[in-house]
Amino acid sequence: MTDHIDFLDEISNPLDSVEDILSGQDWSFNRMNDDELTVTVAARHGTYRMVFVWQEQFSAMQFSCQYNLSIPADHRGLMANALMDVNADVWLGHFDLPANGTPCFRHTSLFRGQTQTSGADFVGDLMEIAVAECERYYPLFQMMSDTGTMDHSLLKLAAQDTAGEA
Repeated sequence: MTDHIDFLDEISNPLDSVEDILSGQDWSFNRMNDDELTVTVAARHGTYRMVFVWQEQFSAMQFSCQYNLSIPADHRGLMANALMDVNADVWLGHFDLPANGTPCFRHTSLFRGQTQTSGADFVGDLMEIAVAECERYYPLFQMMSDTGTMDHSLLKLAAQDTAGEA
């Protein structure tokens, strides 16, 4: 009887594809080991720290795109409610607020059956989507990072999509 784990051994590490993408853009990144890579990217509203973690046992890659913001402890209850609304509108991945208070976009992907080329396309798309979603909700997270008093109606307004620019 063939062990199905043997099949998974043939999966290429998608972090190699991430490295290729970042090198092609001349972006500086940090490959801590075979299973973890980080890069900081600047966008229109903010700077984001992308973290890629490869879990070979499951052929899965965990990805997070972290804001350079911190949500104060006294705003986290409101933030939890806001995240439920935001995540209802996000079709790929989700937003999370870990214990350290740094909000992030997260997505875990299975890579079984992916080749180096198809994995690179997938990772490139994932990075673009993550930055777009983080930019989309930046006003909400920025407002929540403020230490002032929060108004629920202002949070609803900050979470809405905008049309155009001022």
